[in-house]
Amino acid sequence: MLDSGNLTSSYDSSGLHENPTLAVHSDLQVLRSASSGPALRTGPLELPSKVLTASPQRWTPRYVACLIALDTLALMLGGLAAGLLRFDSVGGTVLGIEYSYVLLATAPAWILAMATARSYERRYLGLGSEEFRRVANAAARFTALLAVLVFIFRWSITRGLVVLTIPVAAVLTLLFRYLARKVLHRLRRTGAASHRVLVVGDGSSRDWLVHRLQSAPYCGLRVIGVCRPTSRSADGGVSVEHIHRMVTALQADTVAVAHSPSVDPEVLRRIAWSLEGSRVDLLVAPALTDVAGPRVNIRPVSGLPLLQVNEPHLSGVRRLAKGLFDAVVAGTALVALAPVLAAVALAVRLSGPGPALFRQVRIGRDGREFLMYKFRTMHPDAEQRLSELLDDNDHGDSVLFKMRDDPRVTRVGRLLRRYSLDELPQLFNILRGQMSLVGPRPPLPREVSRYARDVHRRLLVKPGLTGLWQVSGRSDLDWEESVRLDLYYVENWSVALDAEILWKTVWAVVRGSGAH
Repeated sequence: MLDSGNLTSSYDSSGLHENPTLAVHSDLQVLRSASSGPALRTGPLELPSKVLTASPQRWTPRYVACLIALDTLALMLGGLAAGLLRFDSVGGTVLGIEYSYVLLATAPAWILAMATARSYERRYLGLGSEEFRRVANAAARFTALLAVLVFIFRWSITRGLVVLTIPVAAVLTLLFRYLARKVLHRLRRTGAASHRVLVVGDGSSRDWLVHRLQSAPYCGLRVIGVCRPTSRSADGGVSVEHIHRMVTALQADTVAVAHSPSVDPEVLRRIAWSLEGSRVDLLVAPALTDVAGPRVNIRPVSGLPLLQVNEPHLSGVRRLAKGLFDAVVAGTALVALAPVLAAVALAVRLSGPGPALFRQVRIGRDGREFLMYKFRTMHPDAEQRLSELLDDNDHGDSVLFKMRDDPRVTRVGRLLRRYSLDELPQLFNILRGQMSLVGPRPPLPREVSRYARDVHRRLLVKPGLTGLWQVSGRSDLDWEESVRLDLYYVENWSVALDAEILWKTVWAVVRGSGAH
């Protein structure tokens, strides 16, 4: 058995170096936390500096137990609300049984419906929209089953009671799940409630995977070590037979394999075999990145699990539905926000010389130019002064110009930018079909002229009032990350993704972080 206290080595941009203190194989990098010493430099990575020797946290059963309690509470509250509306009290009876007892008896069936829909599975907890989708499916199936039972056994249950109870319980369940997820994310940012991950691979692919996992702590995959596998002991790497021993020594519960030259099909297969029966999750990072699950299917061919990547849906009925949704929401928002728009326009007009609205040529779908509207946040001579400030660009010599303390921004403009109120006139652009509620950032012509060939894919869809860039850091993002997020949206657009972005936009605007 390896002694985890001796699993140390140095690591820099040139790769991993052997360390004679590792008894069996030396090509292992143990990540440490800042509480025990200086951080280890890892080329593009900055890794914490303390060996994590505590046992893996048994957070999953406790978290699932909390979800079951919250789901039960949601059903009870939904039923009580329906009972108050139906009976004007909670003391009514159903089929001769006191209503509160009926709710208690129904709770196990509600939890069973959630479990049957696999909404408690670990892989769906804490990330993405799949957990919420499964909760909604469970509620729909539960309603259908209840309707069938009422029909078969001819139960004399008031329809209004069922119609009220299940939808209210479903909404409360989704709300409680969302709140539980926010608590989970907060715990994960402190290092708790996370999986302990050993990354297997070499070169830039391994560095990229470690960087991505460390940059998203809310995902709950905490990297505690990296190693390079080999099928031959003479290669200086870690033999596949010893990976399971390393997992035990580091008390890891997940192995993440990066796509790299050292991981050929034989090595990957032997890694999977070595982990069988250990209850350790095996994750494999594909060579193709930033493609969401709905576009990826497994096609078995001659015993090979080939990944079939479907083309992104950029036209057809879904695009028409998106356009209709944009028009309805934008029109409704303009009517509802009319007093706010008038107040902001007046504040801008009184803040100094210049018009309330700022008009600027932007590039839309398929490279077509359009005139975009915003509330003016800068002094009237802002465009003329731009050349004087290029050397102070926060993003260096990138395509995007952003400056945290831009002297051209007015005092009122800073407030408008902080809460994105300056963007509201773009609702008119949405009504005119030039923009969408959700999409890539609308670029300037001078920015598009500097686009690399691949970046032009941003122009395959309409630019958006908000987007992944808005909910992922706003102005704090660098150019490369902004492009990556926009391209991810273009490649993986869906109604569910739009709904998720719109929901997150509300909180990003309320917090006012990352805007300048």
